[in-house]
Amino acid sequence: MPRFNDYDTIIIGAGGAGLMCAAKAGRYGAHVLVLDHNDRVGRKILISGGGRCNFTNQDAQPKAYVSKNPHFCKSALAAYRPRDFVKLVEQYRIPYYEKKLGQLFCRNSAQDIVDLLLAECEKSNVEIALSTRVMDVVKQGPHDDEGLFAITTDRGNIPLRCRKLVVATGGLSIPQIGATGFGYDLARSFGLTIVATRPALDGFVFKDDGNQNLPNGMRLSDLSGVSLDSIVSIGKTSFRENVLFTHKGLSGPAALQASLFFDPSEKRPISIDLGPDIDFCDFLLKKKRGQSKQDVKNILAEVMPKRLAEYLCETNHWHDNLSGYADKSIEKMARALKQFEIHPRGTVGYSKAEVTRGGVDCDELDGKTMAAKKVKGLYFIGEVVDVTGLLGGYNFQWAWASAHQAAQDLCQN
Repeated sequence: MPRFNDYDTIIIGAGGAGLMCAAKAGRYGAHVLVLDHNDRVGRKILISGGGRCNFTNQDAQPKAYVSKNPHFCKSALAAYRPRDFVKLVEQYRIPYYEKKLGQLFCRNSAQDIVDLLLAECEKSNVEIALSTRVMDVVKQGPHDDEGLFAITTDRGNIPLRCRKLVVATGGLSIPQIGATGFGYDLARSFGLTIVATRPALDGFVFKDDGNQNLPNGMRLSDLSGVSLDSIVSIGKTSFRENVLFTHKGLSGPAALQASLFFDPSEKRPISIDLGPDIDFCDFLLKKKRGQSKQDVKNILAEVMPKRLAEYLCETNHWHDNLSGYADKSIEKMARALKQFEIHPRGTVGYSKAEVTRGGVDCDELDGKTMAAKKVKGLYFIGEVVDVTGLLGGYNFQWAWASAHQAAQDLCQN
């Protein structure tokens, strides 16, 4: 532990948002300490993007985020844009590339982003105390030490004190790397409201873990390993990317995106267009009029994975030669291929979820500073706040932007 117990700012959480905020606040002249219960910084950064960190998205606009207050993120995202973080990446000569859809990844390793943040913190004389668990946080009264925060940790009996406290503890996603609900508990202890949390960007689990018996003994789990380009829809929201059937459910980018909008209590089905570029009705009618002698499953296998074609034919009893079907039956078949419905039991859960939806209610915070309206000197940034981005670098951009927004205010007054 550092030998001094008084700081201008203490930040709880040494992830992307916490380190970014610390570096910027220190650069503005604040005496900053970062605390984290983990034994290393940036653990979520290190595992993101398959170890290459999808550190931003060039199209990180407010429309890519969900929140009870959809306007809250606008100020931060406008003040610190993707190009601002890219400029920092380029300053450190970190090689990167665009994978698709504006997603920017490190070419080498996610460690490059962690090293960048640590270097920025070092330039700003930020102190970092790891393996340090916060036990208690109290706000001393306005007439007592000018309303300082007193923080007790498991590393000493003398509380740390600070004028301003930033909570950058993340959400509940991936507890195996140290995620906890500490930030939410701290917010509640100061009277702030929490928007109900749930795992997001984590795919779906079928009812009975995908082993429900369907006609002719076929099971959805029999499709494990099948991947295809598709459009996944939930309500009025749709995503076109690959889906991947697993032994227990549905994964792949399109499914993960849809999971952000899934609420188990609503019991809405997931609808999948199995051929976004295919007019199945026209395709099948042409085959029929061409006097094709093939069975339906063999015809469908021309435009989709064979196992999926077999599954669809078995479960829908499409067993005959296509020439035996009336045109109206073929039209009905085509609709089923465009609106293949799955009724998930839920999402995979926090162990696999990339983010946590929900968090500290944005109505409790000032969007221009990330400061709590009820508690002077208290800030919340990053995933702990009820702002959740789509898959593809959006959540890292929110981390950088919300950190930047808070840091500018930390050195005021």
